[in-house]
Amino acid sequence: MAYLNENYLKLQAGYLFPEIARRVREFCDANPNAARKLIRCGIGDVTEPLPKAAIEAMKRAVDELGDRETFRGYGPEQGYEFLRSTIAGHDYRDRNIDIADDEIFVSDGSKSDCGFILDILGDQNKIAITDPVYPVYVDTNVMAGHTGPAKKDGGYEGIVYLPCTAENKFVPEPPSEHVDLVYLCFPNNPTGAVASRDQLARWIDYAREHSAILLFHAAYEAYISDVEIPHSIFEIPGARECAIEFRSFSKNGGFTGVRCGFTVMSKMLLARTESGKNLPLHPLWHRRWSTKANSVSYPVQRGAEALYSPEGRKQVRELIEHYMDNAKMLRDACAKIGLEVFGGVNAPYIWVKTPNGLTSWQMFDRMLRELNVVITPGAGFGAQGEGYFRISAFNSRANAEEVARRLEKLH
Repeated sequence: MAYLNENYLKLQAGYLFPEIARRVREFCDANPNAARKLIRCGIGDVTEPLPKAAIEAMKRAVDELGDRETFRGYGPEQGYEFLRSTIAGHDYRDRNIDIADDEIFVSDGSKSDCGFILDILGDQNKIAITDPVYPVYVDTNVMAGHTGPAKKDGGYEGIVYLPCTAENKFVPEPPSEHVDLVYLCFPNNPTGAVASRDQLARWIDYAREHSAILLFHAAYEAYISDVEIPHSIFEIPGARECAIEFRSFSKNGGFTGVRCGFTVMSKMLLARTESGKNLPLHPLWHRRWSTKANSVSYPVQRGAEALYSPEGRKQVRELIEHYMDNAKMLRDACAKIGLEVFGGVNAPYIWVKTPNGLTSWQMFDRMLRELNVVITPGAGFGAQGEGYFRISAFNSRANAEEVARRLEKLH
């Protein structure tokens, strides 16, 4: 009989969002009338239609595939040049960030890349992860065998947890101890916090001092409205030598179902072998993609390229404004009834302290039962998330307005 990967057995009972889905399904089965009024503000999935520029570009691309003269088969594993050059130009070089076209690797999303990156990083690395945290960072390391068993508080032995609290505005300082890999996500999921230029510079200083690598997840950078807040880790001097950036078209272009994102892998980034050699990660990441995948379909890449067109950028901005207007409405509704609220200004998530000492899952059950609204319990994001819950602004305007009205019943 074949052996299984026993690291999977160390995982907690269920990934957060399937567990939420299970509880919601049980509630709906038992309460069919309430189920018809249910509004989901839990999973951060977009709700509005794709930008027309992307739709039209994908249609043209499909038509090309129907003609022998313009048909395309396998594409470049790291993505088509037309998309990589567009990304490198608009997102980086136009902002005076020196990123080359071939340092862009197109994928089916940043969530995937946050796990795939472990393919080229050694098992010996000491890993630091913020808490609360997007569960993918933790669970993929558990699956890869980079942790010990689970602890009573839901964390894992072998991981250095960086507490993100109201006291530090949910932006941790670098640890006093040595680590090799650090996961950072700003604007943050789940707290909606952003990191200033000075705060990110301190992380760059730490990484260079400790020869560490920062795994910087910037899936929500398009939602930043504060002109003082960096959109990319590469805006900070020295980042090319110590950081990898993950980005996505899911939340700015609505590509959660279409699937497209990219990783920025600098040619200057080095990692160490057991024999003490320092070697570049760029060719290894390229080899990983050429061996294990074939990037993203041609029509999807044309759709992503169209998001950078004048029409596409305007339509993306309208989508972001829609969701951020929802965020303001939901944030204001929570504040109006006396809840302590964070986020929702430079990110589409509102992070709310539970009232009256309720646990986050108790608050989940109360919101589901009394308001027929699905939120995300903070405990699902880590020990420091206990006592908070997340409301997603990804919804229709009508649903956001209705949730704001229902929240008044909690007063």
